[in-house]
Amino acid sequence: MVAITIDGKEYESDDLSEDARAQYNSINATDAEIARINLQLAIAQTARNAYARALSELLPKDED
Repeated sequence: MVAITIDGKEYESDDLSEDARAQYNSINATDAEIARINLQLAIAQTARNAYARALSELLPKDED
């Protein structure tokens, strides 16, 4: 038996229907995919910032 919490209430996984367990597992898989995508987004944003800094350094400087 595994206790899981849904909407602040604790349930024993064995007490849930097969369909309810499948939905719960799908939510967990989706949460993991969202976390993976967010990590990839952070990596891409970091790379973009580095490219923007490199470009800025290559642009002609204003001489006031």
